[in-house]
Amino acid sequence: MDTVSPQTPWSYVLQLPHDPRAPRVARMMLRAVLGLHGPTELLDTAELLACELVTNAYRHSDGQATLRLRRTEDGGLRVSVWDNNPLIPAPFDRPPGALALLPAPTPAAETAEGGRGLLLVRECADNWGGYPLGDGLFGRGGKLLWFELTPKPELVHAA
Repeated sequence: MDTVSPQTPWSYVLQLPHDPRAPRVARMMLRAVLGLHGPTELLDTAELLACELVTNAYRHSDGQATLRLRRTEDGGLRVSVWDNNPLIPAPFDRPPGALALLPAPTPAAETAEGGRGLLLVRECADNWGGYPLGDGLFGRGGKLLWFELTPKPELVHAA
């Protein structure tokens, strides 16, 4: 039986309908892929953050979304979610280095019932960003939000 080495590049894409169950389906796919390929130590964080991006796509767009998972060159994970809404939400509308210029959250924002999902991505991911996608050759438009997680050497060898 052939096996996939940890260094073998891989990529998976899942089309998600505009459905409130889409975040759960995305989590299940992520668990299956990382269970097969690893790095499994990233699973809990990746699952949480991917769910936030897919939930954001469901809540703020009116069409399907696309989830893409791929192995990065350093053995980590890159998760991206496309949806048809071209508006890039804060904090993804600024490069990560510009975040020091953002005002601190207000007390009202800290007690709000929603709106913290993308801040979780910002705090937990090793790298993240967002891109508007204009109407091009294929007419997709919308935006792409993404994050990357990198395995920590002390976690990889601690078994």
